[in-house]
Amino acid sequence: MSTRFEDAIAAIDAANADDPFTVTYAVDGVEVTRPKELAHSELMCEWVKTLDPDADDAQLLAARAHHLRRWAYPRTEQPEGRAGYLKWRTEARKRHATLVGEILSGVGYGVDGDDTIERVQALVSKQGLGKGGLAAVDGRSPAVQVHEDSLCLVFLQTQFVPVATQLGDEKMIDVLVRTVPKMGPRGQAAALALDLDPHCASLVAAALERLGAEA
Repeated sequence: MSTRFEDAIAAIDAANADDPFTVTYAVDGVEVTRPKELAHSELMCEWVKTLDPDADDAQLLAARAHHLRRWAYPRTEQPEGRAGYLKWRTEARKRHATLVGEILSGVGYGVDGDDTIERVQALVSKQGLGKGGLAAVDGRSPAVQVHEDSLCLVFLQTQFVPVATQLGDEKMIDVLVRTVPKMGPRGQAAALALDLDPHCASLVAAALERLGAEA
């Protein structure tokens, strides 16, 4: 990897390091607690590498910056309800894209015809992603699908239990029913291979059963 790539990763991590929120998750069987967006961004990178071993700088930088300093623009900035949520999400993506663009420009990307900044911003904004998984091209999933799969896997890996506890089983199954179809075949296979506790695994099974019935 280039020096500017390493500089960009360091700058993104520094920007996420002061997240006041934390997340607890298992690493090699041991629970660790870390700043939420810092942990999520590192796990996103690892999943992108796992799902696409040929991932380039733009894919890895987008994974690292996906929710860059998201706590600085909380959901409460917009009204309650679906319309307020969609407005907040759109604005949050714009903010992430702008901030990562500034970081990448500052370490030397975007000169002499380099389109890395634009590609990273497109991935962070999830441009080109539909409601369902995108088909592979020449045996390789599109970068935006790998990005979405990785995001879903990090959610399952780090937030499944707290969200399920907060929502209850039926609403959590609803979340899974909406989440699974967004993922491509590799992402879905990775999700099924996660080391989930028995109760969480039963919720996944219930969601898959419902999806099968609706197909």
